[in-house]
Amino acid sequence: MDAKWYVINTYSGHENKARTNLEHRIQSMNQAQYFEEIVVPTEQVVETKGGEKVQVEKRIFPGYLLVKMILTDDSWSLVKNTPGVTGFVGSENKPTPLMPSEVDRILHTTTVERPKAKAEFVVGDQVRVVSGPLTDFTGEVAEVNSEQSKLKVMVSIFGRDTPAELGFEQVKKI
Repeated sequence: MDAKWYVINTYSGHENKARTNLEHRIQSMNQAQYFEEIVVPTEQVVETKGGEKVQVEKRIFPGYLLVKMILTDDSWSLVKNTPGVTGFVGSENKPTPLMPSEVDRILHTTTVERPKAKAEFVVGDQVRVVSGPLTDFTGEVAEVNSEQSKLKVMVSIFGRDTPAELGFEQVKKI
């Protein structure tokens, strides 16, 4: 019998705990031959927190795990009775395996690089700050860093040019 991918419902926010519980139950009940892989689908996302860009891991499908397993009465019962697991996705009595194309799409989103923001700015451009503490200030682009999607903008504060490092998304061309 071939192992297939199934979607398992968990309490939202407890995906990793349910995964750990499931792994422990598989070992303690000697059922490892029925289970190949357990995945919490995640992706790397760049967020701005407090003006700093940080890379965080986000769950793609909160409340769900993917499990590659051979479905038998015993393996079905083991998963269903795991703490933190609320059941399989599919009909009550017969979980529905994912299509290979669905699995491919879901698992590849975990490794896909987000396209970098394109540098549409050049040194000398006049820009207006649209977010952050300098909102509504205007300035001139002094430096463009395409790798980090950042600009150094000379902003006039109290009559003096002051350099400010801003993300591409924080400014607009005038």
